[in-house]
Amino acid sequence: MSKALLYALVAAAGNVIGALAVTRRRALQLKVIEHFLAFGAGFMLSVAIIELLPEAFSRSGDVAPLLVLAGYLAVHFTQHTLTPHFHFGEETHTISSVAGTSALIGLLLHTFFDGVAIASAFLVRPELGLMVFIAIFLHKLPEGVTISSIMMAGGRTGRSAVGAAALLGLATLAGVIMTDQVGFLVQHGLAISAGVAIYVAASNLVPELQGKHGWTMPAAFFAGALVFFGTKTLVDRLS
Repeated sequence: MSKALLYALVAAAGNVIGALAVTRRRALQLKVIEHFLAFGAGFMLSVAIIELLPEAFSRSGDVAPLLVLAGYLAVHFTQHTLTPHFHFGEETHTISSVAGTSALIGLLLHTFFDGVAIASAFLVRPELGLMVFIAIFLHKLPEGVTISSIMMAGGRTGRSAVGAAALLGLATLAGVIMTDQVGFLVQHGLAISAGVAIYVAASNLVPELQGKHGWTMPAAFFAGALVFFGTKTLVDRLS
């Protein structure tokens, strides 16, 4: 098993862990995962801007800006244009089963490119792969909460909700495998993934924490950005 696939497997497990917190009604776990959302937003935004974008421009050249924009627009199209009801975090209102299915489809593209990002980053250098993995794992937990709670709000069983989260994990693994097989993704996957990561961090996760009262969520967001710099320094020194 390649290192990228192994890390993607760990990240995919985060989807299932988040789903289990919903189906088993673990209130404390859900509160912790909510703060993971804010922390992960700060960490992922930092990784996308400081790590992914420079490497994407280096690998993809003049076409990089177009690919970054394409990744951003693709996620918006699948999650907020085709999907009638979607937001990150626990769904607490009753919705239609169709909304749950469309949310799952919308998230599949995003999670596929999670895998592409991990694989592409490891192709550049292991240190970058590790940083991207951390960023992705941090938002996998709230992602699992999101899809499982949406499925249950649409009348699905707990088992179906966990199964939906597992499908997101499988899409991440598929992204790693496809990147190893498709030359276009080897060359340009990082640029598309950068656009996806910027969308997830800035347009999915940040609005969720902005709607929360109190200081702990903003503090977690800024802590995520600060921890990124500390982690980057540590990883670079150990490499």
